[in-house]
Order: sequence, then structure tokens, then C-alpha cells
Amino acid sequence: MASFVVPPRSALLVVDMQNDFMPGGALAVAGGDEIIDGVNACMRQFFDAGAIVVLTQDWHPPCHASFASAHAGRHPYDQITGILGIGPVLWPDHCVQGTRGADIHDRVEKNHAHLILRKGYHGQIDSYSAFMENDKKTPTGLAGFLKEKGINVVYICGLAFDYCVHYSAIDAVALGFNASIFVDLSRAVGSPPGIVEIVKGSYAKQGCTLLRYMQ
Repeated sequence: MASFVVPPRSALLVVDMQNDFMPGGALAVAGGDEIIDGVNACMRQFFDAGAIVVLTQDWHPPCHASFASAHAGRHPYDQITGILGIGPVLWPDHCVQGTRGADIHDRVEKNHAHLILRKGYHGQIDSYSAFMENDKKTPTGLAGFLKEKGINVVYICGLAFDYCVHYSAIDAVALGFNASIFVDLSRAVGSPPGIVEIVKGSYAKQGCTLLRYMQ
């Protein structure tokens, strides 16, 4: 059971609960499907409390620069540096616009979302964060949307903990929001090895809180 109480002026950001990130998908996150019921419960609670609920959706064009297939001789999960807006690793082709893999999983209760934000649609720039693309200068528009709604507290969950959830939380803090991650409603890619420990260790310094939604 969740004992969490939704505070005023808050939003829930549910990150990339898409078929390609589920077991069997093109960029599968282990246990990604295990969090769907908890995420739905959390969405319902925020929605019923009058808070804002946002779903994000990776929405890549074919041959996106983050795909290993776009780089001759490279393979998925190869580490890469020196390309602005891309890296630290190359990915399998995933969440290509208009494909089944890009769809939000059928079990996710989209009817409780006020906004579905598509990101990563610029061919040469990736967008891990829901707030800012990986060039660190191109906003997605989410911060403006939330601020216009009077939101100052953001809770984040979804896929994947060590990438899109992580960068969304860090950017939320940088943009002036109070940000927390529901760790039990998130799962990690875990590539390259050790990244989960690195991102967990960064949160105290960044001013982001790790919470459990279900008690």
C-alpha cells in the first residue's frame, strides 16, 4: 500500500513507459513491466488529487544519431564520446516514430495523463531529459508548461532510472523545481557497468531525493 500524500502544486512525471523498453523490446529494461501496476496507482492518486500528470515518449526518427546502426562499424552499447548531444553509449534502434515499439505500453493508464511529451525527435540530438535535450541548450517546453500551471514540486518515475529518469531529475532541480524519484517505480538499463551506483551517488550533491512510493 502507498502511504504517500500528494502535496499541493506538484506534478508526476512518468518517463518512457514504452514497448521498446519493456522485456522483449528493442532496448529492453529488465523488470520494466513489473512497475506498471505501481505506476498506474501513482498516476491515479496524483490525478485524483488534482495534480498534473505527464507521460514522456521517446520519438526517434529512423537513423537517429544515437543508434549504433547510424555509425559504421559500431555496435549497440558501444561507448562513444566527442559527439555533442549523443552518448555516453550508442543504442539499438528503438522507439522509432510510428512503430509499435514507440507506443506507450497498453497497460499504462494514459487516460490519467494531462500531457504526453514527445522527445528525441531531432535527428542529431538525443533527449534523455524530459526538460532539456542532450545539447544542454534546447528545451522541450516542459518546464514552461509546469511553471504556467504553478507547479514547483516534481516526482519522477519510469524507464530508465540511470538515463531518462536521472537526467530529468537533475534538470528539474537545475530549473528550480523540487525533484524526487520514486526508486521502486523505476528500473535501470545498467550500461555501462557501474552507472547505477554513479547516478545514485550524485543525487545528494544535486539536491534530488530518492523515495519509495509503495510501503
